[in-house]
Amino acid sequence: MTDDDQNARPPGPEVWKRDEIESPCIKICVVHPETRLCTGCNRSIEEITNWSRMAPDARARIMAELPTRAPLLKKRRGGRAARLSK
Repeated sequence: MTDDDQNARPPGPEVWKRDEIESPCIKICVVHPETRLCTGCNRSIEEITNWSRMAPDARARIMAELPTRAPLLKKRRGGRAARLSK
């Protein structure tokens, strides 16, 4: 066996692998002024801030709860539309 054979990469996709933290972030980071939830992922500022330090089970609990928060983020009407509705 040559040195090249010993240093050969193993076959398959596991040549380079890293553990990523699962996140609901969709890169639309806008905080709703009333609910104080992110309109992109439905997390609170505190949850976003602590996400990488949370235990996997804590993140999983929050991920399961996120769909129930969507109704809290009603469409915001501001500007001209809000003035005309009064």
